[in-house]
Amino acid sequence: MTFSEGFIAESTRVLGAIDPESVERCASGLAEVRQCGGRLFVLGVGGSAGHASHAVNDFRKICGFEAYSPVDNVSELTARINDDGWETSFSEWLKGSNLSDKDALLVFSVGGGDAERGVSANLVRALEVAVDRRAAIYGVVGRDGGYTAKVANACVVIPPLFADHVTAHTEGLCAVIWHLLVSHPALAREPTRWEAIR
Repeated sequence: MTFSEGFIAESTRVLGAIDPESVERCASGLAEVRQCGGRLFVLGVGGSAGHASHAVNDFRKICGFEAYSPVDNVSELTARINDDGWETSFSEWLKGSNLSDKDALLVFSVGGGDAERGVSANLVRALEVAVDRRAAIYGVVGRDGGYTAKVANACVVIPPLFADHVTAHTEGLCAVIWHLLVSHPALAREPTRWEAIR
């Protein structure tokens, strides 16, 4: 078996092990937030920051959801990091965005945040703000889901079936899951371009 064949086989197994009900809970919860006029704030670091930016585009364009990500304003993000530090870069942005109990966070993260081990501390601080303000929390995370899974209303955990490829499978299948969400009948309002062309 080639590496490519093995990686594809692993991906298929991991995808098949995801709990579909957790995805459905995310879809219905996000739809309720939108129905009530809430906004969606999508958070991620590293590769997940790229996912966050892409997902904001799709939630806005396909789902008609008012959505934002702190990574889309590099001037504000880097000013906050430079002046106040990494840990508060997302939490203070959420405060500046007037996060409320009508809104929701959607977190993309391999580990989900772990303050004790100093992993993705900025996600943990942002989640603490969301909990304090009673915003809904959703996640697509890997491993055991970390802090995100502990405080989320619903969370999709990408099972870490292959120790050598946890990050690759989590980030790769995260994109599959949020594309599923923006395509879900509970959320989708507009067809994507290629599906609209007959």
